Amino acid sequence: MNADELVAIDVHTHAEVGRDGRTSLSPELLGASADYFKAHGHRQPTIDEMAAYYRERKMAAVVFTVDAEHATGHPRIANEEIAEDCAKHPDTLIPFASVDPHRGRAGVREARRLVEHHGVRGFKFHPSLQGFAPDDRLAYPLYEAIEELGAVALFHTGQTGIGARVRGGGGIRLRYSNPMLVDDVAVDFPDLRIILAHPSFPWQDEALAVATHKEHVHIDLSGWSPKYFPPQLVRYAGTLLQDKVLFGSDYPVLTPDRWLADFATLDIKDAVRPKILKENAARLLLREQS
Repeated sequence: MNADELVAIDVHTHAEVGRDGRTSLSPELLGASADYFKAHGHRQPTIDEMAAYYRERKMAAVVFTVDAEHATGHPRIANEEIAEDCAKHPDTLIPFASVDPHRGRAGVREARRLVEHHGVRGFKFHPSLQGFAPDDRLAYPLYEAIEELGAVALFHTGQTGIGARVRGGGGIRLRYSNPMLVDDVAVDFPDLRIILAHPSFPWQDEALAVATHKEHVHIDLSGWSPKYFPPQLVRYAGTLLQDKVLFGSDYPVLTPDRWLADFATLDIKDAVRPKILKENAARLLLREQS
């Protein structure tokens, strides 16, 4: 992948359907997410289709699913499948994986295998959906392996559209996605490169505090149109955190086209925009792993 030829790197896209047609979420939770994002009728693209979409725009994209089988009972899309399909498009796709911390030692072995043999660059965690607190020692062996491998840990933070307005929120506990719970992780694994995903409503100030304080904590801007970003997020993105904020869309529920159009209206200096759109992600994701 040649970063010089790219317009942007989208660090947050979802593989929603597997080769066999299996979806990443149960129909109930997928429907709730579609209601929340007003995304009924959007296609669930294959990874090949995602590659064509981003290549046409001269962009790269990080691709992942979420392994929440322990909490939801819904079988995941195989990480190997996503990595293999991304490997067919190395000019435009960057494979991430997702390993539920509840998988224990087997999950640690899987993480090592995915990085060493399948080219995976990072791991997506969705604490609310997976049913664990990020600072739970349950997950520490997995973080240790990710840190050692030089991979990235990306944590969903803030409210989630998954389970929204479903009875009891579909069993999803929002408190697990408070970014302050990731602060302990950043202390205990000081070399682990971390991304806090999304504007972290209702904990935006906590996310900004952690990213400002901890050397290797970044923030991605996915899941929201930039015109709805809290003013303090825009201010920090353009100043103190200009080297640690990353473009992410949440494709396919939010397209990069819409995100970029709204981003163009934000009060951010022209010199900072390339950092957010590409340069920060290139430095984080395209470096050599240990």
